[in-house]
Amino acid sequence: MPMTCKYRRMIHTAIVTGANQGIGLAVAKALSAQGVQVFGTYLRYQPPPDPSLPDAYFTDRASAPPPLDGVHWFEIDLSLVDAPKIVFDSAEEAFGAVDILVNNASSWVQDTFLPAQPDKFGRSMAQISPETFEKQFGVDARATALLIGEFARRHIERGGTWGRIVSLTSGGPEGFPSEVSYGAAKSALQSYTFAAGHELAPYGVTANVLYPPVTDTGWVNDEVRAKFDVASADEVGEVIAYLCSDAARRISRNLVHMR
Repeated sequence: MPMTCKYRRMIHTAIVTGANQGIGLAVAKALSAQGVQVFGTYLRYQPPPDPSLPDAYFTDRASAPPPLDGVHWFEIDLSLVDAPKIVFDSAEEAFGAVDILVNNASSWVQDTFLPAQPDKFGRSMAQISPETFEKQFGVDARATALLIGEFARRHIERGGTWGRIVSLTSGGPEGFPSEVSYGAAKSALQSYTFAAGHELAPYGVTANVLYPPVTDTGWVNDEVRAKFDVASADEVGEVIAYLCSDAARRISRNLVHMR
């Protein structure tokens, strides 16, 4: 049975990053269904060919998001240093003050300390390099930090008393073999989010990190599906919508695991 999320009568506005496909799109749908105004960022790109990945992986990432009631789409490269300010300025122009931030976007690369080789699922890996580091950390770590910074500054300046931050991870602090920069960047994301939960608590803001299970966002192939109980993006979106609700007001600075 889907979770129901109760919001106060005031209209909330959410920024959801990486929202044109997968979990981000599911979050945009779940929040807008609850009456939240959603400003969804995305960036179309064409991943390099990889025969181990389904066609949907490439199609979804190269496509613009579908029209959705209550959702304003905005295409931007979050790795640009001034992107967080631009995103908040544009969201406020579209909807007014932002009180929900969902850090979903990832500039995912699969790198390793070993010589470049396929991983155990047949997906291509590159050896770690300045390029793989910059690509991963530019979005998952730096953009997350600066987006939270913009959120905090504007929230405090306007006297905000209610806010929600949710960031997405797939692990990191223990190390992430075969995705070493991804794991390290997500570790930074988790630390930034928990720090925000501490510092912004007096201003009514909760901040949590969600660790979804293996989720079908287009990349799941037959080998992965045979090994894991794969969740849908909509299932993850429901949990994030709950963490953004009044019902989750006592949940903060938590790493929330989905099974």
